[in-house]
Amino acid sequence: MLKKLFLTFTLTGLTTFGFGQNKSMLWEISGKDLAKPSYLFGTIHLICPTDFAITEPIRKALSSTEQVYLELDMDDPQMMPKMQKGMMNTGGKSYKEWLKPDDYNLLNDYYKSKMGAGLAQLGMLKPLALMSMNYMTLLNCQPESYDMTFAKMASEQKKEVLGLETVESQFDVFDKIPVEKQAAELVEMVRNQEKARTEFNQLITLYKAQDLDGLLKLMRQSEFSDMAGYEDVLLNDRNANWIPTIEQAVKQKPTFIAVGAGHLGGDKGVIQLLRKKGYTIKAVN
Repeated sequence: MLKKLFLTFTLTGLTTFGFGQNKSMLWEISGKDLAKPSYLFGTIHLICPTDFAITEPIRKALSSTEQVYLELDMDDPQMMPKMQKGMMNTGGKSYKEWLKPDDYNLLNDYYKSKMGAGLAQLGMLKPLALMSMNYMTLLNCQPESYDMTFAKMASEQKKEVLGLETVESQFDVFDKIPVEKQAAELVEMVRNQEKARTEFNQLITLYKAQDLDGLLKLMRQSEFSDMAGYEDVLLNDRNANWIPTIEQAVKQKPTFIAVGAGHLGGDKGVIQLLRKKGYTIKAVN
């Protein structure tokens, strides 16, 4: 799902903001005259079933609220057609123009061996879409989705699912990153598969440990993400843009909000931004 399929969005959010012993992916939002608390949860968008868990506190938090906000409106019937359209390379250029011949051949051979189709067939897709295929080869499983699970739970509980942003706005984020850079990252991941797999496993370990600071630090140090030079575009600007929508939602009714865990931590993360607005944000252990 968009750059959720890059490492940066796999958490698609080390600063002076620390959590001490309150490491958590689930946070209660209260105070500022809210009649009832809302909840904020950090997701990871690619995770194997053996590492996926909907705990009892998560179930209780979602059940106690009246609406669900995800990054995207997952029950919008137009979401998948919009995503499919956004994944297509319509810029008029090809991977042969973006990559050196040796790099092109490396990538082409890799997809032929793993997917049964080379860049002659897959070149119609943006690097964003191909990166998702790279990560699938690292997982070696059919991943679970927190977003889809929460959307299903909301539907079963007759709750509306809403989105903090649109499919188009998510694609716009990645259009700000040079496509040549994105294509080069595909090559680096293929060339350094074991290193990429080790880093991804570290990501999963930190997520299961609910270590928001550690996740953000790893994202910033990664050789396979776009954080260097684009942290504001990928995280900080989007966090700030979400706050008015989150404020309006929690004032209207108790709300369960789930976004990539990488958006929660740091002094420009959603938790700290809500605290600056006067809300009490407390870890649910």
